Amino acid sequence: MGSKIVVVGSSNIDMIVKVPRIPKPGETILGGVFATAAGGKGANQAVAAARAGGDVGFVARVGEDMFGEKSVQGFISDRINVNHVKIDKKNPSGVALIFLGEDGENSIAVASGANGVLSPEDVYSARKVIESADILVLQLEVPLESVRSAAEIATKAGVKVILNPAPACPLGDDILKLVTIITPNESEAELLTAIKVVDEKSAERAAKVLIEKGVETVLITLGPKGVWITSRNLSKLVSGFVVKAIDTTAAGDVFNGALAVAVAEKKSLLEAARFANAAAALSVTKLGAQPSAPVRKEIEEFLAKH
Repeated sequence: MGSKIVVVGSSNIDMIVKVPRIPKPGETILGGVFATAAGGKGANQAVAAARAGGDVGFVARVGEDMFGEKSVQGFISDRINVNHVKIDKKNPSGVALIFLGEDGENSIAVASGANGVLSPEDVYSARKVIESADILVLQLEVPLESVRSAAEIATKAGVKVILNPAPACPLGDDILKLVTIITPNESEAELLTAIKVVDEKSAERAAKVLIEKGVETVLITLGPKGVWITSRNLSKLVSGFVVKAIDTTAAGDVFNGALAVAVAEKKSLLEAARFANAAAALSVTKLGAQPSAPVRKEIEEFLAKH
């Protein structure tokens, strides 16, 4: 199979209500349409990487319930190695409740469940898998000490670390020093650097702060505008693709999964960002987190046309 990617992170079941617009506090909106889809940032990134052509292993916890069972079945059908997806007998699977407006915007509340107890021990039990990977992908829906443990194992083994710092939370330089590529969006970049990202200039300033903290390469995702890349010898905007957005829920996760595959395949940073932008653009044209992740053939056909 292709490049070896390990994702350590969260798995949720998303419960989605499509509504004309997102309700205000205290407001009830009738006429919604309900759907469920497999989600969770870690799981979304694992599925996106597998469909984009990676050989993927996933380290996670799910509950001993129908949601956990459904999630694991989904991973297996995407040919993801689930040897390190622990079944938690005490805690339920993670659940996300998502309001999705007609304009594609969303509002999300998450009950972490088993994700909240993914421990450094769980990570260490997957040490051999992490050490033999080309890329380790991390996000912040599981405890920070477990994220740090995974990054430490990877760094010691010379494995590149991609960190998607979402949901946004402050990060110490001790973690940032272990990161090869960080992929914040505008608000996450602002939280990490105290620089409000509103255009290319401010994106570059924020990226430089992260480089000074020890990150090797910074990719700030700017939605439809594309992605701002700063590394030691590069500062450049890679334009996004214009598509009709139906559901933006997993765009960032699909971007990260596809990026991991492209970097593992030793594509240049610019090519990797373009590949990831294409995957993310395709994902927003479909409903649901994991269901929206495109397969390799779709990404390549899309790139050939644009």
